[in-house]
Amino acid sequence: MSTDFDKDCIETLKLNPEYKDTKILHADLHEVESQLFTDRINEVPHEKFIVIGGAPCQPFSKAGYWITNKKRKGINDPRATLIDEYLRVVMDIRPDGFVFENVESLLHPTNKVIVDQFLDIAHENGYTCKVVRANALDYGVSQKRKRIFIIGTTGEFKSDAPKKTHCPPEMCAETGLKPYVNVAEVIAGYDGPEYFEPEEITEGGTYHEDLCEVPPGMNYKALTAWYGYENPKFVADKRFWSFLLKLSPDKPSWTITAQPGPWVGPFHWDNRRLRVPEIAAIQTFPKDYKFYGSRRSIQKQIGNAVPPLMGKAMIEYLKESLEDA
Repeated sequence: MSTDFDKDCIETLKLNPEYKDTKILHADLHEVESQLFTDRINEVPHEKFIVIGGAPCQPFSKAGYWITNKKRKGINDPRATLIDEYLRVVMDIRPDGFVFENVESLLHPTNKVIVDQFLDIAHENGYTCKVVRANALDYGVSQKRKRIFIIGTTGEFKSDAPKKTHCPPEMCAETGLKPYVNVAEVIAGYDGPEYFEPEEITEGGTYHEDLCEVPPGMNYKALTAWYGYENPKFVADKRFWSFLLKLSPDKPSWTITAQPGPWVGPFHWDNRRLRVPEIAAIQTFPKDYKFYGSRRSIQKQIGNAVPPLMGKAMIEYLKESLEDA
């Protein structure tokens, strides 16, 4: 069973055959009784089942730390209560395990009380938990994307953390892992005219000429005195770090965001905005995966998603703990 309060997300699930046998519910979790999940579980033959989910990350996002603490809502943001609702469902329906995802900043001192309370309740109800700080790069995703996962099991974890598959190239000989995946590799083939999107155009925009001067892999700071730029156009550290941020083809991508501003990257090294198939590929969605909604809605869906390869590693780690349970 899958549920979301965003109608476009629900329509996206319906478009993809992976969910053809899944009951899909468009609803706010605050208003969904746990019994509804229990009823669905009882309808489907199973030996074990798990719950996977996450709450909106905006109340805890590091991207908001440039705002003063006085202005930040933090744990008082009503969206934070979805963590309580997720935990309520887990405690009511008693899965064999669960995976909860959020931004790494949930562990910031301002927010850590939420994690501590989450773990206390889970432990009191018989779950062994691991808090996993993970970077998508380590699991074959061509993207620097740090997240935390709270993984709970009624079994026993077989190791301290999910198995990494990739590492920095200079460490491959020592670890036996594959090198990080460069972004040019995953978005190859999407640069043809058949994939053109009007939204990608930056020509004629306020900062197009500046974007063209930023070297691949850098941001606006390349045009500051800090970088030695003659006749600086900007002052270092006076803009958000992703302003005019550009990808480098021979490195992994920067984080794909859900709601980028007009001049917030990452931009393609060809001085354009990324196309939908490119951001989906960077997130490791299957090539034939379909999305429903406007360009803005689709960007939000992809940017809010856990990269499938990253999620797969976390779920396999949980499943391993349940094999003998």
